[in-house]
Amino acid sequence: MDILTDGAVQSWGEGLPPWVCLDDMLRSWIAEDLGRGDVTTQALLGNSARSGEAVWIAKADGVIAGLPIAERLYHLIDPAVQIVCEVCDGEFCPVGTTIARFRGSLASLLMGERVALNTVMHLSGIATETRAYVDLLADLPVSLVDTRKTTPGLRVVEKYASRVAGAINHRLGLDDAVMLKDNHIQAAGGIEPAMTRVQRRIPYPLAIEIETENLEQVETALLAGADIIMLDNMPIALMKQAVAIVRHNVRPVKLEASGNITLETIRAVAQTGVDYISTSAPITRSPWLDISMRFC
Repeated sequence: MDILTDGAVQSWGEGLPPWVCLDDMLRSWIAEDLGRGDVTTQALLGNSARSGEAVWIAKADGVIAGLPIAERLYHLIDPAVQIVCEVCDGEFCPVGTTIARFRGSLASLLMGERVALNTVMHLSGIATETRAYVDLLADLPVSLVDTRKTTPGLRVVEKYASRVAGAINHRLGLDDAVMLKDNHIQAAGGIEPAMTRVQRRIPYPLAIEIETENLEQVETALLAGADIIMLDNMPIALMKQAVAIVRHNVRPVKLEASGNITLETIRAVAQTGVDYISTSAPITRSPWLDISMRFC
């Protein structure tokens, strides 16, 4: 399924790994909630095969994320449950929007309610906050990038929510690229010896990003051959000088700004001329989007 949102086609579940890579995690979520069984539903319905219909309703304005995962969760519980999604991930929904419709065994609908809703509320909260940042950059040639500050065990799905809302995924893990941060540089004795070591040992064609805090480090990172230079926690004035230094370099190098990025400061950072702005805020500070399930 594809939808047209903000000028771009968002495919159903685009950005998620194949289910074979996620099913064990999803089953663990179901097992955590069900434990030895849903005693309330079992006591109420017993072996009844009664079926019913339910809807999910947005109780606040927000960007939806996680519906393909909710659908998969329900199908792991009961493949016979039928789900019709009225919106797609990445779509903004005003309060009162019917997000999805469900039909199937009442027992299955009740057993899957909490884990599926929790997943979509959490991921929709991330997507909603991410979109607020992305919208502030819409007219500027800069992209929002997420970080590895994610909930352990949930990185793949949290970064999926960030992506469907318009951000770009940074590294999903330590094996994606080389990033020499301050502690790496200190451990190696400086940027130059750190680069010398990693360039000899990393597989081709991994990119190398270097975190810098001042203009001297920016110039050293340039000479050392960095592919990406991160300007970390730099004041705006210093950041503009760093951008000027890098842009006058013959070799093309990407620039990433990071550190204390907020909705209030992001445009000023973007206007310095960097290529990317990375922040953990949409994932680490976003409230859940309130969604409720109601039987018809």
